[in-house]
Amino acid sequence: MPQPTLPISQIAQLLDVPEDALRTLMAERRSAGDTTLVALTVAEAARRIGIGRTKLYEYVSSGEIASVKIGSLRRIPSEAVNDFLARRLSASDFGAAA
Repeated sequence: MPQPTLPISQIAQLLDVPEDALRTLMAERRSAGDTTLVALTVAEAARRIGIGRTKLYEYVSSGEIASVKIGSLRRIPSEAVNDFLARRLSASDFGAAA
């Protein structure tokens, strides 16, 4: 069963960027990227979240982000990135003051 995705307004707020700028960027990426890509490298997934590869490997090792091994390669399902962010949002991690 598909998981609900975050509304763009919430993502823009979390990233502290204007919503219209985020929508523009997403439209540009959709037209330029490979829309058939369903699995990401660790580096690609880390870049999407805005964290380093080492931190992403920590999340993979702990099971917080789903991943699969294909031969010797580690791949992150693209929806696993959205699921991870949605769980963090619902846990109020982004809303807490540091």
